[in-house]
Amino acid sequence: MGNFQVFFVSFLLFASVYAIARYDCQDSMCGINHFDIRFPFGLQGTINLQHCSYPGFNLTCNSQGRAILNVAGAGDFYVRDIDYVAQEIQLYDPSNCLPKRLIDFQSSSSSPFKAVFYRNYTFLTCSTDLIKSNFNVIGCLSNSTTSTLATSSRSFVKEMTSLYNCSVNSTLSLPVSWTSEYESVFSTDLNLDLVLTWNEPNCQDCEAQQDLCGFKNATTGKIQCFDAPGTGHTRGIQIFRIIALSLVIPAITCSFGVTCYICFEQSRYNRRAAAAVQNTTAATAAAVAPQPETTTGLDESTIESYTKVVLGESRRVPGPNHGTCPICLAEYHPKETVRCIPECEHCFHAECIDEWLKINGTCPVCRNTPSPAHVNS
Repeated sequence: MGNFQVFFVSFLLFASVYAIARYDCQDSMCGINHFDIRFPFGLQGTINLQHCSYPGFNLTCNSQGRAILNVAGAGDFYVRDIDYVAQEIQLYDPSNCLPKRLIDFQSSSSSPFKAVFYRNYTFLTCSTDLIKSNFNVIGCLSNSTTSTLATSSRSFVKEMTSLYNCSVNSTLSLPVSWTSEYESVFSTDLNLDLVLTWNEPNCQDCEAQQDLCGFKNATTGKIQCFDAPGTGHTRGIQIFRIIALSLVIPAITCSFGVTCYICFEQSRYNRRAAAAVQNTTAATAAAVAPQPETTTGLDESTIESYTKVVLGESRRVPGPNHGTCPICLAEYHPKETVRCIPECEHCFHAECIDEWLKINGTCPVCRNTPSPAHVNS
């Protein structure tokens, strides 16, 4: 037993060292956002930020609980979501005017984030009175007299300049997340979120396996995929399974043998106890004289002496009674026969109360016993 205790303590120490070596970087949260913040991202103000986040992936959390990413050369954006498997981050403008930010978007070459793809858009300035609500306009770049439109269709630009006297402001290549098939014909307000992606560090395979991605150590800067707890693929789980099998199988065998022995002894005890009870019962039955059977009901002559009434069309029952029989709970009907108990005057279907009084000498409702005078009569 002493050797087992030593072995168990050694196993716990090994498991603790293994866990500490791999899980010193904890996930972070900002406000009530549904996404967690983990490598390659890191939240400013957390422990081991330099070791637990990749350069350029630091996020800040403002007082309203919104995560903020500073894109080098483009400024600050709010983070709506992070897809670690696809390595994409979904951003939106804090001032709710993303089109203006897209026009000025110039991601620095030092930034790890790139647009999913670019698309050429032509910006038009039109009279608000002429276009009214027929087209999608960019609200934050428009006013009561002029409206700004954006389109990727050359034919649409030609139509707007000829029919609505719109003027062309500029044609720019803008970072976009996805395009719609209708954008080749209609205008767009460019109000969709900006989705950026990153190539380095590449943790897609690691995330797809639901493992942990991080620095191999604090000096080399190399990326490594670590085993995550609860995935079923970790080395620690494999070691635990081997140890568990080596301990559990002998324990189960021993427990099975002990259980069989206990069941055998219990069976012997039960047989002896049953025999003793049987002998005691037989002796008691022989010693006690049989008692005559007694009944507590009334005889038929007494029952027949109680008043019987045939109900009329009104179904009115004499005495303090209701419209249903208290024994069978069925309603009374015309021409049915009811019998009433003297003294309390409670009435019932004749067939119901007759059977009752044969085994019980009391009223089913009030439990009163008829006076000896009625019984004897």
